[in-house]
Parts: sequence; C-alpha cells; structure tokens
Amino acid sequence: MARYRGRHAAAKFTEFQGARLRKGVSTAAVAAAAMAALTASQAPGLDVVRSGADEDDRSTGAPDTGGPGDDSYHTELPPLESPAPDGDPAHAGGDASGVPATVLAAYKKAEKSLEGSDASCGLPWELLAAIGKVESGQARGGAVDKAGTTLKPILGPVLNGAGFARITDTDSGVYDGDATYDRAVGPMQFIPSTWARWGADGNGDGRRDPNNIFDAALAAGEYLCAGERDLAVKADLDRAVLSYNQSQEYLRTVLSWLEYYRKGVHQVPDGEGTLPDSDGPGVDTRPGGKPSGKPDKPSQKPGGDKPGGEKPGGDKPGGEKPDKPDEPDEPDQPGGEDPDDEDPAVATGLKQVGDRQLTAVAGTDFAKRFQSRATGEDGKAVKGVEVEYAIVGSTEATFPGGEKRATVTSDADGLAVAPKLSAGGKAGAFTVRASVVGRSVSTDFGATVKPKEEPKPQADLVVRTNADPLTAVAGGVFAHPVEVRATYQGKASAGIPMTATMVTADGKPATKGPFFGKKEQPVRALTELKTDANGVLKLPEITADAEVGVFKLRLVTGDGSVTLDIDLTVTQP
Repeated sequence: MARYRGRHAAAKFTEFQGARLRKGVSTAAVAAAAMAALTASQAPGLDVVRSGADEDDRSTGAPDTGGPGDDSYHTELPPLESPAPDGDPAHAGGDASGVPATVLAAYKKAEKSLEGSDASCGLPWELLAAIGKVESGQARGGAVDKAGTTLKPILGPVLNGAGFARITDTDSGVYDGDATYDRAVGPMQFIPSTWARWGADGNGDGRRDPNNIFDAALAAGEYLCAGERDLAVKADLDRAVLSYNQSQEYLRTVLSWLEYYRKGVHQVPDGEGTLPDSDGPGVDTRPGGKPSGKPDKPSQKPGGDKPGGEKPGGDKPGGEKPDKPDEPDEPDQPGGEDPDDEDPAVATGLKQVGDRQLTAVAGTDFAKRFQSRATGEDGKAVKGVEVEYAIVGSTEATFPGGEKRATVTSDADGLAVAPKLSAGGKAGAFTVRASVVGRSVSTDFGATVKPKEEPKPQADLVVRTNADPLTAVAGGVFAHPVEVRATYQGKASAGIPMTATMVTADGKPATKGPFFGKKEQPVRALTELKTDANGVLKLPEITADAEVGVFKLRLVTGDGSVTLDIDLTVTQP
C-alpha cells in the first residue's frame, strides 16, 4: 500500500489531529501520532529486494520467503470511538465496524475450521477481518457473488522491482493475468507462488481460488498459524502479522483494527461495506500499483517456507503496540535451514532420479517413491534444499496424513525423496510436481492409479436344486428342467461361469442322445453360462432323440475346479 510522503502525510496528519482533538485526545497523544505519521512519510519509493538476496535472486526474480502479499495495503486507522455494543452503527463507530455479510461469514468459517485442525493456534476471526480490511477493504466493501468470489479481480501492483520486490511470473498469468511478473491476488492479497503452497478450499467446492473469500480467508488463517504459533501470546501474534508484511507500520495498523473489531462489529449487505480512502488493491484508483514509501523491511511476500519457528513468550494480544515498535521481531527461520549457516543452500536445478512414472492399484500404496536431486549452477548436488512435492490433478492420492503437499530436505547427495504416496480409491492419472521452495525450479513426475480388480467368483460345490429323476421318452422332452446352484464355503456364488455338455459314458462329447434346441438344429454343448445373483443356473429345455438309454449331462465351472455329471434317461415310447 502506498504510504504517506512529504506534504501528503502532513496534510493527512492535519486531518488526524483535528479529528482526535475534537474527541478530546491529549496533546501528548497527538504528538506521538504526529511522529508516527511523519516517520512513515520520509522515504521515497526504493527498488526493493528481499534482505539477504543474492544477485541470482535479483536477476531471476526468484520468489522471496515471507508473507503472501506485496507490501501494498490501506493505511486508514479505525475511529477512536468503539463500535456500539448493540451493533447499531448510528450509536458509535459508524460504518467502520460494518463487515459485509459474506466476507464476515468467511472469516468466521475459517476460524471454526482452524479450531478443528489447529486448535492450539487460537486464530480469532477478527484478525482475519483486520488483515482483510487493510489488504483489500474487505473485498472492496463486499463486492462478491453468492459463492464469495470477487465480482472482478483485486490485484496488487506489478512486482517488477519498481518500488516493490521483483518477482517474475510463477503462474503463467493464471491468477494475476500477468505472464511476465507476479501480482498479489484476491481479497487477502496472495502472490501466486504463495497460493501454490498455501491455497485452501474454504467453501468445499473442490477448488482453491485466491479470488474467493472463503478460500482466501482459510489460507490466510493457516498461514498465520504456521510454525505452532499461539496467537493468544502477543509475541506470536506480532510475529504472525509481520510474516504477512515485514513492516512495523503494517503491524500497528492491523493490531488497531483487530482491537477495534474485538469490541464489536455489525453485518452490512454485500457491496455496501465502507470503501478505503487510501490507494490500494481495494479501490479502483490505482492502476498497476503505486509503490509504498520505504518499509521497515523490504517487501517479502512470495510463497515459500512456512514462517514458523519456536514460540516466544509474551503478553496477551489486545492491539497494544509492540515493546519495540521500531524494531520488528527477527523473521522465523525457514524450516530445514541452519540459522548459523552463512551460505544457505541455493539450488538452480532439480533433476529426476529413478522412476519418472509410478503405478499402483487403487486402495494400495505406491511401492516406490519419487526422487529428485537438487543441483547448483555448477551441476553439483546441493545439500539442505527444501523441496516440495505437490499432487496435481483429479485424484484421491495423498501423502501421509491425507496431505496433498509434503516438503522434504535434500541430503548430502542433493537427494530429496518424497514421502510414501497412497493411491486412494480413484483410478486415473495425475502429476506429482517437485519444486524447490521459494524458487521457480520444478520438475513433474507421472503417476497412475489402476482400478482395483474385483476378486474372481469361486465355487467349491455345484448341486441340483431338484432331486427328481430326469427322464424322457425317445423323441420327447424331459419333464423337469435342469437347475443347479453353485456355492463357495456354504454361500451362494454369483457369476460363476459354466459349460454344459452332453457326453458319453466314457466322457467324450456325445453325437447322439439328448440335446438342447430344436430337432433340426440339435445343440449338445453350451458355453458362456453364468449363475445368477443367487448362484443358480437354469438350463434350457432338453429334448431326447430316437436313441434310448442312459446319457450324461456334464456341468463344469469356468476354472475347472468343480464338475457335476447328471444322468439323463431316455425310454421307449
């Protein structure tokens, strides 16, 4: 968000001073506020590159590790008066305490979801509301459809290095419409590379859309809770907000709105929320993005490592200022890196090792695991590189814990081995994408899930269902039909294939005697027979020719495991 500079800041402070004096604020408080406003206004926009970035990062535009957005946000502070306890904006607080209905529902749904998946974090929905306020003005005052998707894109500035971080395209323009550089997207302002890692499905429609407030709110909540944070601890709360934007001014603004919303909000219709007065992604007066003033730390908003770390102790949150407002907490160490390592592992390549295509049967685990090797510019293996394996495509396959993504660290040989992959129950093909965390370096593996073969029907016994003798006079029809039942371990066997053949006393196919069909076309062998759902097979009508004597009808199961011979007696007329 563009921050106030020079006379613009001074003018804004004049408004600030008058408003607060009318409310009876002390001279000391006004002076403190003046100092804060003027401090934030002194520096011009600079070419921002993440702290510690090397020349390779600058030239390739590799994503930084840090928060979701682009260091662009709205700077309005909440009014001094608290929201009315009864939620009536006419009593106190005005429309500032109003949150659009669908947006408010998304924040509360995300809080409830995190209560089930990460209860120790204690994420309050008011924190999401505070961030949503400063990032996009509550999705442009609730300009969303019934499903929670913004009516038109909310985009941050182009991250081309002109006043903001330089991040070359990571999503082929799918989310931000820019195939050259990245831009923060949606009501919670996620950079595409961040969304690729943290994107969530908050409304259960099977999609992860950064333009949907339900999806974006849940993703933001999970991001803020990363690293086993407890947001009831002030130091953890500050750390979480700073992970979104490494700026003390941003922290103060968000905590102010958090405290304000905690005192009460009221619901307003979608599209009727208060729009921000300042420039930023939540208004339409900022084409391409206007750079902010010099932030406390460079903008660090791509997707990469979890910002977690050990939980520091601290006081309960409540919107109060940090102990050292001009010195932000040290950023958390990304997972898998040694904080004492002066030369962090840098991988410029990722090579497939072993099988590039794996196959498994539905309901089982893949017997092998995907492997890739991280390499540097010299082609040599790089140790300690975080590699994320992500399942892409329509499939029920998962990594341990039902996860669709898993991050591993390369060993001394640069080898990063994916966790065990479970096939799930859905047959089909999908992709497993290996990516170096925080860099546009990836390679795709193929995976196929074959349908689970149904067990073949078996029978260990075939018997007649009627014990009456089967007799007929020469040239006549046998009075009783032939009906048998197949069973396996005492239970009916459905779908058992069988053959029925007229045979002689020595078991050879008969050319005379009883037959199926008509006299003009006698048939003495039937194939492709199967028992029904009850294991029963009923044969067609059998006719006797002029030959008299005892003949045999032989029934054999398809696998040859069971044979039943049935006597057929033909007498003189």
